[in-house]
Amino acid sequence: MNRDEKAAAIAEIATQIQESEAVYAVDYRGISVTQAAELRGRLRDADATFRIVKNTLTERAADEAGADGLKSLLAGPTALTFVRGDAAVAAKALRDYARTTNDLLAFKGGLLGAEAVDADQIRSIAALPARDVLYGQLVGVVASPITGLARSLGALVGGLAIALGGVLEKKESGEIAAGDAPAAETPAETPDQDAEPPDSGTPQEVQPDQAEGEDTDVQTETQED
Repeated sequence: MNRDEKAAAIAEIATQIQESEAVYAVDYRGISVTQAAELRGRLRDADATFRIVKNTLTERAADEAGADGLKSLLAGPTALTFVRGDAAVAAKALRDYARTTNDLLAFKGGLLGAEAVDADQIRSIAALPARDVLYGQLVGVVASPITGLARSLGALVGGLAIALGGVLEKKESGEIAAGDAPAAETPAETPDQDAEPPDSGTPQEVQPDQAEGEDTDVQTETQED
C-alpha cells in the first residue's frame, strides 16, 4: 500500500468512525474469510459494517476523527464494527455469532456515541431489546396515564351532560321554575292535604295539625241537621 492508498484508507476509516452511532472493537483471531463474510451478512440488519483494519492506520484515523477512546483498543489483531443503525442489534449479532464459533470475536471495547465502553458494557448493550421494541415499551408507559386521564375526563364530562340534560327537561316541563337551582335530590311526593280521604269505611286517623279544622266542620254539620 503506497502513501496515497494509506491516506485514502485513513480518511475512509475516519469517516466511518464519525458517521457511526457505535463502534465495536473485537479480536478477530481464528475467524476465517467465510465466517467474516457470514458475519457481515448478519450485521446488515443493524446497518453495520465489519472491517478488519491495520492498527497503525486505525490509530491515525482515530486521531483525525477525534476518537481517542479507540486508540487504547488497538493492540493485537483488531476488527471494527461500524454501526450506523441499532447499536443493540449489532452487539447482539456479534455476541450470538461468537457463541456459534467457540467464542471467537471477543469484545475488546468500543464507542457508543462519543463515550468509550468496555467489553462488559457492550455485552450489556447486546442484552437490550431492539430499538423499536424499546420505543414501543416507552410509548406504552407514557400513554397509560394519559389514557386513564382521558377516560376520567370523559366520564366527568358525560356525567355533567346527563345532569344538565335532566335539569333542562324539568325546566321545559315546568317542574323547575326559571332561575331556580335544582335540588340535590328530588323529594318524595307527599299526599295532597286538601284532597278528600278515600272512602274506606273506617274513620281516618286525625293528625295533630288537622284537628282544629276538622272540629269546625263537624260542628257545622251538626247545626245543619
